[in-house]
Amino acid sequence: MRAGQSARRTAGLLVLAVLFSPAVRLSAQTDSRLVGALRLAQSGQVDSGRAIIRRLLATLPPSDTSYPQALLAAAKVAPDAATVGSHLNRVVVEYGTSPWADDALLLLTQLYYAQRDPAQTVQSAEHLNRDYPDSPLRPRADFTAARAYFELKNETRGCQLIQQALDGAGDDVEFKNQVGFYAARCSAPSPAASAPSPDTAPKPSGSGPHAYAVQVLAVKSAAQVDDMLTRLRVMGFDARVVRDSTGYFKVRVGRYATREEATRTQQRLKTKMGGQPFVVDEP
Repeated sequence: MRAGQSARRTAGLLVLAVLFSPAVRLSAQTDSRLVGALRLAQSGQVDSGRAIIRRLLATLPPSDTSYPQALLAAAKVAPDAATVGSHLNRVVVEYGTSPWADDALLLLTQLYYAQRDPAQTVQSAEHLNRDYPDSPLRPRADFTAARAYFELKNETRGCQLIQQALDGAGDDVEFKNQVGFYAARCSAPSPAASAPSPDTAPKPSGSGPHAYAVQVLAVKSAAQVDDMLTRLRVMGFDARVVRDSTGYFKVRVGRYATREEATRTQQRLKTKMGGQPFVVDEP
């Protein structure tokens, strides 16, 4: 029961991210019926939007040019993660030459990452890289896949994709900042190469450079932490958990070189999620 509830939450969060986040520039729906259905869902009438899309899929022949974008729209408002994945995979497999295939691959990449499935994440992103090299969605998929590669302990490929994401970021300053944090990690020397010997290692002085993060949540419930991490990651934030000596799990976003960068993220989080996120110093 708990796994099913988690899957439904993940799917619902994916829908919210697609409909409300301006960061991911997916291809615009061109069928007015689908545009209307998605607007209904966006306004909170999700069941009505689903009904319209379901009727379209039942009446359109699969050869109709609107069919793959109807599948994509159905994925955006699907009630559970399995249905989201099924619709998106149909677009990729059955309509790989349509304008919607790279959109579907990006959403699959993000869905699998939110489900903590790094292997499927990188598979979808690499498919996008291989078959749609000119897609403007590649940088977003590369960034998500790079983090999955890091989880898989493949630093080399992860850093290659971080560089590709940076190269394709264009004028999106916020996205550049997100990717830039990992780019700094990639440019740093490996611990084995840079670590001093035990006899010569300097003692910590406490005066080294600090980073800044945004704290979103501090609780003792691991379930609350999981929900918040999934929500943040699906929305494109670099979220992680820090546990303090009192047993609290603290969900934080980003590591920024300046307080100004962290403050911009704090404002975005407050606008999108409400609550009282605040900037913290991190050594």
